[in-house]
Amino acid sequence: MARWQTGAQDRLEQAALALFLEQGFSETTVPQIAARAGLTTRTFFRYFADKREVLFGGDESVPALVQHMLAQAPPEVRPVSLIVSQLASFAETVFGHRHQVLGIRHQIIRTDQGLRERELQKKATLKAAIVDGFVQRGTDELTATLAADLAMMVLGTALARWLTSDGSAPLSTAVAQVLAAFRTLASEVEWTTIP
Repeated sequence: MARWQTGAQDRLEQAALALFLEQGFSETTVPQIAARAGLTTRTFFRYFADKREVLFGGDESVPALVQHMLAQAPPEVRPVSLIVSQLASFAETVFGHRHQVLGIRHQIIRTDQGLRERELQKKATLKAAIVDGFVQRGTDELTATLAADLAMMVLGTALARWLTSDGSAPLSTAVAQVLAAFRTLASEVEWTTIP
């Protein structure tokens, strides 16, 4: 049986990202990616189902990771406290080591409607996993949904700010800044005036 070339997946990913930036996602073909990487089209399909998977591959494990994290947290910790205490660490673990690749990915996704829709679908799947994780902890569905919305808003805002920065500060710092800004914003509300 033939051996797969060492580093083939990384080479294919780098070639694909370069081509997506140079000529656009829709104009780039799998044979072009394979040729740029010095590999065969067959080798490409050993690692990726299609060229979209270069951008979205690996994301399928994130919802399960979120649910595991929620299941492991002490049962007495309330949803917002859990988000405040764990989101920065989670974000750093999942995304923090990939600033350059995620920045390029972000640029590419913005240029293609189909990719933007796939990104929205990915976010909806992650939100559903967060809601389910909180419900499994005994949180009512409304609170779980609001907590998931908060987590997604903080994570999305922090990622967007971090990806447009030079990456010298860690993602966890961006998460902490967004949480602090949200805390300030929420403290300005006079809750007693809400019917």
